Amino acid sequence: MKVLVAVDKDLESHLALRYACHLLEHFDAEVDAIHVKKDVGNIILEDFDVPFLKKDHKKKIDEQAKAVQEAIADACEICFEGKVPCEPRILVGDPAEVILREASDKDADLIVLGCQHSSALREMLLGQVHTQVINHADRPVLIVRELRNITDVLVAYSGSSCDESALNFISPMLLKRKPKITLMHVRDTDDLESQEFADACVLKGESTLKKLDHQPETKMAAGNVVEEVVKEINQSPCDLVVIGAQGFAKPGRFNILKEKSLQIIRRTTRPVLLYRQKP
Repeated sequence: MKVLVAVDKDLESHLALRYACHLLEHFDAEVDAIHVKKDVGNIILEDFDVPFLKKDHKKKIDEQAKAVQEAIADACEICFEGKVPCEPRILVGDPAEVILREASDKDADLIVLGCQHSSALREMLLGQVHTQVINHADRPVLIVRELRNITDVLVAYSGSSCDESALNFISPMLLKRKPKITLMHVRDTDDLESQEFADACVLKGESTLKKLDHQPETKMAAGNVVEEVVKEINQSPCDLVVIGAQGFAKPGRFNILKEKSLQIIRRTTRPVLLYRQKP
């Protein structure tokens, strides 16, 4: 498995690298840790255009990139200790565009992004780079806000083919770790989902995980999908949340679907794996 981890000067992105290596330490994977620094030639000074200021700005960016490179190297030591190959690189350009391009060019199986903790003032904020990557990535994206030992995993499961693929994707990474896995289905009262369908959905997900050598616990809720999933996340000790990017809507409602996924990610500080089937 090839994993692309985007790292910047923020502590959260370094924690994301450590979390990714922790997740993969019993799995055959290699990590590509990249830092994307801005292209000074594309930076526009809004109020004035003074050559020496541009030069100073470039120097500052280069100094930050060097500091980040050193931090990446330190964080990669965690990967090496877990026998996960890790290659640190510095790239230039628009961060979201470079991350998406590199993920495609390197055929990455997973993109990992660090994100600041939610707070009373920025609870609903993800940041432009994170939002662009989440919206436009054509493969799984893992958002990490804090470093946690992975012993408890919550899977929000709707029974879709995307959710089934998500189970098959995450299962091998967890096999040797053997965390507690809770498979949760929300009977969507907004869509008038029947109890019979919900029961069949839970049995389907449970059967899939058992075939993958896991023994999940199951949980059923009813109501608004986003509200119920977020409530469960906040009340449980889960260290990883898994959601399918096509798991919370009927076909043809992709824009609504994306917004539901974003709401869940925005409203928790737990690591969230947003699964999309790679092309």
